[in-house]
Amino acid sequence: MQARTDAAKAAGRNGFMEVSATHAALLMAQGAGRLLRHVGDRGVVAVLDPRLETKRYGGFLKASMPRFWQTTNPETVRGALKRLVQQL
Repeated sequence: MQARTDAAKAAGRNGFMEVSATHAALLMAQGAGRLLRHVGDRGVVAVLDPRLETKRYGGFLKASMPRFWQTTNPETVRGALKRLVQQL
Protein backbone atom coordinates (compact mmCIF):
# COMPACT_ATOMS: atom_id res chain seq x y z
CA MET A 1 0.00 0.00 0.00
CA GLN A 2 2.84 2.36 0.78
CA ALA A 3 4.37 1.87 -2.65
CA ARG A 4 1.03 2.61 -4.34
CA THR A 5 0.55 5.69 -2.15
CA ASP A 6 4.04 6.92 -3.03
CA ALA A 7 3.44 6.30 -6.73
CA ALA A 8 0.16 8.24 -6.64
CA LYS A 9 1.83 11.15 -4.85
CA ALA A 10 4.72 11.12 -7.35
CA ALA A 11 2.16 11.36 -10.16
CA GLY A 12 0.53 14.38 -8.48
CA ARG A 13 -2.52 12.53 -7.19
CA ASN A 14 -3.81 12.24 -3.64
CA GLY A 15 -2.19 9.04 -2.39
CA PHE A 16 -4.30 8.92 0.76
CA MET A 17 -7.61 9.11 -1.09
CA GLU A 18 -6.50 6.85 -3.92
CA VAL A 19 -5.12 4.07 -1.73
CA SER A 20 -5.92 4.29 1.99
CA ALA A 21 -9.39 5.83 1.84
CA THR A 22 -10.40 3.53 -1.01
CA HIS A 23 -9.22 0.50 0.96
CA ALA A 24 -11.06 1.69 4.09
CA ALA A 25 -14.25 2.25 2.06
CA LEU A 26 -14.07 -1.27 0.67
CA LEU A 27 -13.60 -2.78 4.13
CA MET A 28 -16.48 -0.76 5.61
CA ALA A 29 -18.86 -1.74 2.82
CA GLN A 30 -17.88 -5.41 3.07
CA GLY A 31 -18.28 -5.40 6.85
CA ALA A 32 -21.73 -3.85 6.68
CA GLY A 33 -22.73 -6.26 3.93
CA ARG A 34 -21.76 -9.21 6.09
CA LEU A 35 -23.94 -7.96 8.93
CA LEU A 36 -27.09 -7.33 6.92
CA ARG A 37 -27.55 -9.86 4.13
CA HIS A 38 -31.32 -10.08 3.56
CA VAL A 39 -34.10 -7.56 3.05
CA GLY A 40 -35.73 -8.71 6.28
CA ASP A 41 -32.58 -8.28 8.40
CA ARG A 42 -32.83 -5.56 11.00
CA GLY A 43 -30.15 -3.96 13.11
CA VAL A 44 -27.92 -0.97 13.64
CA VAL A 45 -24.55 -0.49 12.00
CA ALA A 46 -22.80 2.05 14.18
CA VAL A 47 -19.65 3.85 13.14
CA LEU A 48 -18.54 5.68 16.25
CA ASP A 49 -15.57 7.46 14.73
CA PRO A 50 -16.37 11.18 14.52
CA ARG A 51 -14.07 11.58 11.52
CA LEU A 52 -16.86 10.18 9.36
CA GLU A 53 -18.65 13.49 9.97
CA THR A 54 -15.75 15.88 10.52
CA LYS A 55 -13.17 15.00 7.88
CA ARG A 56 -13.31 15.67 4.16
CA TYR A 57 -12.98 11.96 3.37
CA GLY A 58 -15.99 11.08 5.56
CA GLY A 59 -18.43 11.66 2.72
CA PHE A 60 -16.38 9.40 0.46
CA LEU A 61 -16.50 6.62 3.06
CA LYS A 62 -20.23 7.05 3.68
CA ALA A 63 -20.93 6.95 -0.05
CA SER A 64 -19.28 3.53 -0.22
CA MET A 65 -21.72 2.03 2.26
CA PRO A 66 -24.96 0.31 1.30
CA ARG A 67 -27.98 2.61 1.40
CA PHE A 68 -28.65 2.93 5.11
CA TRP A 69 -30.68 5.42 7.03
CA GLN A 70 -28.17 7.68 8.82
CA THR A 71 -28.20 9.70 11.99
CA THR A 72 -25.70 11.30 14.33
CA ASN A 73 -28.23 11.53 17.18
CA PRO A 74 -27.59 8.93 19.93
CA GLU A 75 -31.19 9.16 21.19
CA THR A 76 -32.51 8.30 17.75
CA VAL A 77 -30.27 5.21 17.69
CA ARG A 78 -31.40 4.15 21.17
CA GLY A 79 -35.02 4.48 20.08
CA ALA A 80 -34.39 2.36 16.99
CA LEU A 81 -32.72 -0.33 19.09
CA LYS A 82 -35.62 -0.35 21.57
CA ARG A 83 -38.09 -0.81 18.70
CA LEU A 84 -36.01 -3.67 17.31
CA VAL A 85 -35.93 -5.42 20.68
CA GLN A 86 -39.71 -5.09 21.01
CA GLN A 87 -40.15 -6.86 17.65
CA LEU A 88 -38.28 -9.97 18.85
